[in-house]
Amino acid sequence: MMMPDLDTIEVSDIKQWRYCPRVVWYTYCLPSIRPKTDLMRQGAASHRAEEDREERRSLRTYGLKSGERFFHVYLRSERLGVRGILDLAIAIPNRSDPAAKVVVVDYKDSEQKAGPHFKLQVGAYALLIEDAWGLPVETGWIYHIPLRKAEKVPISPQLRQNVLETIAAVQKAIQTEALPAPPTSRAMCVNCEFRRFCNDVV
Repeated sequence: MMMPDLDTIEVSDIKQWRYCPRVVWYTYCLPSIRPKTDLMRQGAASHRAEEDREERRSLRTYGLKSGERFFHVYLRSERLGVRGILDLAIAIPNRSDPAAKVVVVDYKDSEQKAGPHFKLQVGAYALLIEDAWGLPVETGWIYHIPLRKAEKVPISPQLRQNVLETIAAVQKAIQTEALPAPPTSRAMCVNCEFRRFCNDVV
């Protein structure tokens, strides 16, 4: 089994930490036990299929008239200690323009309105793009694949701060190997792949 990269965390770890920090802890501190679920595989396939549809989709979906699209953008920041693959970046009007801005788009294979953990992930991608491309990001979108609708996520100062604080919390947990507290709601534990390891919870 491939061991996790301990020099950087994944953007998805930032989202997961807000949902349940123990999943992130298990991934890095006990990497050999993590199973790959059917839901994970299904989500990856949905994202790949969506790229083909995105090429034909109007940018009006994201409130834009024009822009240069970049798919499956690999990003890594040693400064932030974060890496990830962004589904879609849109440079307005294009990446080479001196006044260019970027919109980040994250696909979500769900009909439910995005919770704070998904918005945190979009914020993390915004910071990664700014670090890698040197271009500002003011707006992000979560595209709900089943609904064919996009949900706007303003990249606010508060969201940026929340991202940085979460990164620091994840990195500290990995370094100290201290098991985080479980989520307050046990409902999210029902279908968790790590359920059998949380003997103090279920």
